[in-house]
Amino acid sequence: MPDPTPPARAARPNLAVCISGSGTTLQNLIDRIADGRLDADIVAVVSSRGDVGGVDRARRAGLPVVIVERKPTESFSDRVFAAIRSGQPDLVVLAGWLHLLRVPPDFRARVLNIHPSLLPAFGGKGMYGRHVHEAALAYGAKISGCTVHFADDSYDTGPVIAQRAVPVYDDDTPESLAARVFEAECEAYPEAIRLIAGGGWRVEGRRVRFGHAADHSRGGRD
Repeated sequence: MPDPTPPARAARPNLAVCISGSGTTLQNLIDRIADGRLDADIVAVVSSRGDVGGVDRARRAGLPVVIVERKPTESFSDRVFAAIRSGQPDLVVLAGWLHLLRVPPDFRARVLNIHPSLLPAFGGKGMYGRHVHEAALAYGAKISGCTVHFADDSYDTGPVIAQRAVPVYDDDTPESLAARVFEAECEAYPEAIRLIAGGGWRVEGRRVRFGHAADHSRGGRD
């Protein structure tokens, strides 16, 4: 399959945010948009559950919310993207979304995910939240962090957009490590959104090339 073509440049992108839990990542985006640190608009929040804190956060912020419950049916991804399309977003931001989605052709290279480790370490099915931090500590890792990547049709395998590292201390618990990684996530995700919305990048295989590297890959000049 050929590499996806980047979407049109969007100086102030419209975002659809997908959640499954407490919505701390959603809240970070809401706060940064409100104080001007992220030039974007959230046009839809899609949740796989109606009884989670993220739905309350979205409603308090006056954001439109659609609940698409996970059911044993092949149409789940189709129903999720139908809800996403209702907001006409430029980008889709998975923010604590816990379900595998089949990304349709019109959303390739438009769906971003964040994972609480430096992929490919401690990724894959079942590796989310506390499970990731427990695995990092059990392995004896000295460095952890977060990874923003394009979502594809597998768990945590899409091309990497950005990563941030944090130290792992000898006395860390899963909770203390999670808190440090989340601080990195709060910086990395908005930055990745700005980079992708700003254009000037290209996916080549597993590489996301920015700026001059993207220009050279097209045969351009400085």
